[in-house]
Amino acid sequence: MARYTGFFIVAVPIDRLRQSLIEILESCNLDIIYNTGDSVMAREIPGQVSIPKLVTAEVLIEKNTASESEVRMNFVIKNEELPLQTNNHCRQMFELVSRSVMNNNNWRLLESMAL
Repeated sequence: MARYTGFFIVAVPIDRLRQSLIEILESCNLDIIYNTGDSVMAREIPGQVSIPKLVTAEVLIEKNTASESEVRMNFVIKNEELPLQTNNHCRQMFELVSRSVMNNNNWRLLESMAL
């Protein structure tokens, strides 16, 4: 199973964060399948890649450590594909989502780290 994780700290009011996050995931061809106050899960829309390569994105919003203008988000992007190559589909999707978060105009990126 391929699995990539990262975190982002962004300057944005918490009430605007979730809608912006949903827009980012949808712009990366991910369909929202679970959405609560502190987590969002999205799955890649079938049709472009084989079933084992379909990516799931899990985002945990750390509301308990958030301030009025700063929020930390933890991302896990994974699929059932064996990561036999460094440039696999899951890695490509992780980089696409990461770039979208970093370049979003609805907030200011304060800190990020990808593993």
